[in-house]
Amino acid sequence: MPVNEEFHRNLPVPADAYRALDPMRYASGAYEPRERRDGAEDSVLPLGHYFWILKRHRWKILSFVLAGVLATFLVSSRLQPVYESTVTIDIDRQMPTGVIGQEATRTSGNDSDQFLATQMRLMQSDSVLRPVARKYRLLEVEGLTGSEQERGAGAEEAPIALKHLRVERPRNTYLVHVSYRSTDPRLAADVANAVAHSYLEHTFNIRYRSSAGLSAFMEKQLEELRAKVEQSSAALAQFERELNVINPEEKTSIIASRLMQLNTEFTTAQADRVRKEAAYRSVQSGTLEAAQVSTQGDSLRRLGEKIEDAQARFAEIRAHYGANHPEYKKAAAQLAEARNLMQTAQVNIARRVDVEYREAVARETMLAQAVSAQKTEFDRLNSRSFEYQTLKREAEADKKLYEELVRKIKEAGINASFQNSSIRIADLARPAMKPVYPNIKLNVLLAFFASLLLAFAVAILSDLLDNTLRDPEQVARTLSAEVVGSLPVVKNWRGLTAPAASASTSLVRAAEGVIGDETGYHEAIRTLRNSILLTDFDRRLRSILLTSAGPGEGKSTIAVRLAMAHAEQHRRTLIIDGDLRRPSVHRKLGLSAAVGLSNVILSDMPWTEALTKLDHLPDLDVLTAGPVSRRASELLERRLLEILEEASTQYDLVILDGPPLPGFAEPLYMATAVDGVVVVGRAGQTSRKAVASVLGTLTRLRANVLGIVLNEVHKEMSDSYYYYGTYGKYYRPHQQAEA
Repeated sequence: MPVNEEFHRNLPVPADAYRALDPMRYASGAYEPRERRDGAEDSVLPLGHYFWILKRHRWKILSFVLAGVLATFLVSSRLQPVYESTVTIDIDRQMPTGVIGQEATRTSGNDSDQFLATQMRLMQSDSVLRPVARKYRLLEVEGLTGSEQERGAGAEEAPIALKHLRVERPRNTYLVHVSYRSTDPRLAADVANAVAHSYLEHTFNIRYRSSAGLSAFMEKQLEELRAKVEQSSAALAQFERELNVINPEEKTSIIASRLMQLNTEFTTAQADRVRKEAAYRSVQSGTLEAAQVSTQGDSLRRLGEKIEDAQARFAEIRAHYGANHPEYKKAAAQLAEARNLMQTAQVNIARRVDVEYREAVARETMLAQAVSAQKTEFDRLNSRSFEYQTLKREAEADKKLYEELVRKIKEAGINASFQNSSIRIADLARPAMKPVYPNIKLNVLLAFFASLLLAFAVAILSDLLDNTLRDPEQVARTLSAEVVGSLPVVKNWRGLTAPAASASTSLVRAAEGVIGDETGYHEAIRTLRNSILLTDFDRRLRSILLTSAGPGEGKSTIAVRLAMAHAEQHRRTLIIDGDLRRPSVHRKLGLSAAVGLSNVILSDMPWTEALTKLDHLPDLDVLTAGPVSRRASELLERRLLEILEEASTQYDLVILDGPPLPGFAEPLYMATAVDGVVVVGRAGQTSRKAVASVLGTLTRLRANVLGIVLNEVHKEMSDSYYYYGTYGKYYRPHQQAEA
């Protein structure tokens, strides 16, 4: 059914149609790709685009992952298994470092981390590993053989490091794991246990050698100290002999006590002598009162009292009886007797006082001499007391130090024989049942994720580095140009590019929409036709130019198919092969190129006489390029505008198949002569920069760019092309039913 003009005017227009049809209306200056004008916002790809990239390359990704996993599995399976055995050593810092003395009660400080780190380094020292390496010939097992051992004369003295040995400490424990790996599980266990025992023996030897060295040093010091003790003791004894005392300190203390006692007695004697001297001098005066003051005063007072009593009685008797009375005589005799006794007592007292006085003087003199003698002795001993104390302290200190050193030597000897139980083997290593390397499951899992990530990265990177046209969304985003059509890949091109002998049959089959790839292509051509014709409401398109950024883009095939699709609608259509250098329209339609556009340009032949009509498509006329002529290409501009103007009045649509735009002058004035220009690009091959250059040139020429046609689009290039795969599924049941 023909498509009338009113139908064209009533159809809606895509949102970006005007931008695609007339870029000059929306942009100033030369054409620039959209990503340079819009900035970073448009350069950010949507997340779904990355998922589509992975989906498009899913088979490649899957193949790469399977290959990586399989290769990893094969390589891991061929590797020689390696076994690991671990011995556990318990290092308790709270255990005493000896069995007697201070070592038995002293524990380690708070430097547990430093101590354990030191012990771990010690386990890997040459002194620990060398006996084990020699016993099990580990230098040969680990590859240090032949030339490596002969590199120097001191190779045997070089430090040994076992690369298959690993020493680890679990966090927050006093345990140390010593592990060794080997292809022989028994050897791995034996080496791990041997390293542990070698470490224990080495620590014991260190302690023993340290204690032995200390003991030897202390023995030497002991001999010197013994001689010093003997010397200081001899000096002290000689000093005591010089003082003629065994213990000067005790002697001095006795003398001091005795001197104090003598001083007390001497003071008492002096007081007694003074008292007796006073009595003596009183008695020497001859008075009764002086005699009474003496020590014998009591007896004199009693005698005086008797005399007084006798005198009183005598006076009483004399007064009462008289002088001749016997009582008188008796009283007189008693009085005389009392007086005689008094005189005798006075004489005796005087003598006694004299004797006592002389004794007191003698005692005072003796005590004074004794005090003087004791003081002299005390001063003699006290004057050399400091020297004695010095000698005594030296002798006692030397003796004490000697005894302490003897005790320390005995303790060191006992502790040296004690292997510190703070370092012990908690768990011996046993031969492993399963190898630790290669871990096939882990390797395969890591290979899977690594290859998967690598495949993802390569797929995304390859897509980001791909500078070709792929899908309409990409073109609209990067080039700011509308894609007016996308043509799928056709595996069988016989119906599209058949030779002249079968041209009619192939075109009829294509026009009828046969089953296969041609069906989808034919429907895409129809969609392209409608998209082009419905883009401009202001005017009806009478002529269009199909050009490209390079040869081999498929523009001639599209031009032929587009002309056929338009003619199928019973619309008069003219296709002109404007590529006078490499014409191809006649070959695609199976026509002769003996007469064509070049003849019209080089002669006065009317262009209508050079037309070729198709019997099976009466509404389609073809103006081939004719014989190839360089001069005709140079004169094309003069006649082309005239031909297009006349043809536009006789045909509903004139399709001009022009040469690629870059490098040729013909498409430049062709673009200005037609109503619209369609740029053809090959999906996945045509560079975006090349198309951008073409669009920029057309913009500067103020040509009406209708849009871009993507040719040979594969459905895997974008999710936008998925519908092409449904054409055959949609038409096949219907056509099979008709058959």
